[in-house]
Amino acid sequence: MSKRPPARKAARKRPPAGKRGKAGNAKADGGGGGGRAAQPQQREQQRGGDGIVATVDKRGRFLVAEPLFERGARMVLDRDSRTGVGDLVLVRPAMRAGGHARVVRSLGRPDVAADVLEALMLDRGLRRRFDPAVERAAKKARDAGADPEVSRRDLTKLVTFTIDPTTARDFDDAISAERRADGRTRIWVHIADVSAYVRPGSLVDREAARRATSVYVPGRVEPMLPEALSNDACSLVPLQERAAVTVELDFAGADVKRAQFYRSTIRSDARLDYEQVDRVFAGEEDALQPWATPLDAARAVARALHERRLQQDALELQTSEPEFAFDKGGHVSQARPSEQTESHRLIEHLMIAVNEQVAKLLSDRAVPSLYRVHERPDGDKALRLVEQLASLDVATPPAREHMTPAEAAEVIAACSRAVAQHAARTGHGRDALTFLVLRALKQAYYSPKNLGHAGLGLTHYAHFTSPIRRYPDLVAHRALLSAVGAGEEAPRSSDLEQTGTWSSSRERDAMAIERLADRVARAFLLERELFENGFDQQFDGEVTGLIGAGAFVRFAGGHEGLLPVRRLGGDWWELNEEGTILTGERSGETIRLGDPVRVKVERVETARGRVDLVPVGDEAA
Repeated sequence: MSKRPPARKAARKRPPAGKRGKAGNAKADGGGGGGRAAQPQQREQQRGGDGIVATVDKRGRFLVAEPLFERGARMVLDRDSRTGVGDLVLVRPAMRAGGHARVVRSLGRPDVAADVLEALMLDRGLRRRFDPAVERAAKKARDAGADPEVSRRDLTKLVTFTIDPTTARDFDDAISAERRADGRTRIWVHIADVSAYVRPGSLVDREAARRATSVYVPGRVEPMLPEALSNDACSLVPLQERAAVTVELDFAGADVKRAQFYRSTIRSDARLDYEQVDRVFAGEEDALQPWATPLDAARAVARALHERRLQQDALELQTSEPEFAFDKGGHVSQARPSEQTESHRLIEHLMIAVNEQVAKLLSDRAVPSLYRVHERPDGDKALRLVEQLASLDVATPPAREHMTPAEAAEVIAACSRAVAQHAARTGHGRDALTFLVLRALKQAYYSPKNLGHAGLGLTHYAHFTSPIRRYPDLVAHRALLSAVGAGEEAPRSSDLEQTGTWSSSRERDAMAIERLADRVARAFLLERELFENGFDQQFDGEVTGLIGAGAFVRFAGGHEGLLPVRRLGGDWWELNEEGTILTGERSGETIRLGDPVRVKVERVETARGRVDLVPVGDEAA
């Protein structure tokens, strides 16, 4: 907090504002717009599923179930319920007045993070298992194998490798590369041929379409496809022949000079992970043949693509997602940020190039499919972002009162670069200001209309590279294989509008669950750290968000909590029009986005991912 007067308001008045693929991260892909993920009381997802998650307690001679994630009425349990006090359970409420609730499933203990995360997924309507008929159908498809009558190019002698996180279990893309005598570099991107195993209208296809996406939470996944396919037949594991769809691209620098698409049979020679590849790039580990030479060729292409992107006035957003580790007891033992390194960028740029070329072919040949659409921002959003940054003394680009969408996109891109420069110069504010930039963007979605991707600066874009975990990618596979005469029928155009809308909705639901799960995991880790190191610890933090009720503060390497204004000396605090500064009416003190603060933890609600903070020092007066 500071004693300086509130920032001067912009001349133009406006009312206050209302309250994780390889083919580009969620932020660059336009998935990061919308409301603030860190608000603990925000309702993420309309609940569904088989019951209510609760903890078991005893009241008199009755066992009762207390809802865990939502405040609700206590439920008396059926006397036949096989459970004990303190257990975490999924219960089905009584169907009639005076009836008793029934335990559907025992889930573990509420003080074990892994059990609570499993319970959260159930509470948010995820099934956590496939219907036995779907499992049988998936195993039957796996055992039958890809249709031998379908023509495939044999690429098993081509050196091929995968690059994925160390924890990955399904591998839906692999890379081959070589430098050509004509000075060009040929890149082969092999994507698992899921369409060979999941036939349109089949039982597995209908279930995949219903799920639409895999959902990833710390230590858990709700897969789109059964394990017989996602982790077995369709996973490009090392040293096993696999059916693939290959996109073959010839690059001259960053320019694609030739593109070819076909079904193939491949065999991955090596399973690399991001950390290993980064060590190779840093000279800390030797690259091994046969993958060393093609990796170097792919690296050169990715660097050229990266340089072009930097020259295109693209958005400059630096974000990180947490990666959690668990001990044998299911407790969170560690969280570390997943930074985008050169190995991540290599895969990202190659996958974006593939997605762009697939979208161009589908558009040119007018084959019905789904595109990944990210529309240009509104002028009002761009102007508000300029006003917000100006209120925080961040140098901003010139902006007209009325802007076209193209002008708005340029202004927001310039603002993103100004934020990066401001954060580098001052050493603070990156998280908070990046969030302001993200809120100015529209959210990406799936549509049968090719409307371009503003976040990536592309006129053609589709999701194609992750058919194991995203249904729109499977749709694009069928469309592409139809377009090149590779044995598939094109999707029916009459179905695509609904499929795109549903897939977009499911993606937003998945993101909400994943954000909440991250907060829950962090809350468990914070509780553990406080227990081990003392509950009176003081932390240096930074204000990352403001609402009328207080300030969100990030501290201790990624934890975040709410510092309520009611704990700030009894003053009356008012949020400015831009939503960037809280000002004390009596004291004149201000709390600004990016400000350093010192706090202590007052309370941790692990199941809700909520952390309440209190100020330390002058702020507590």
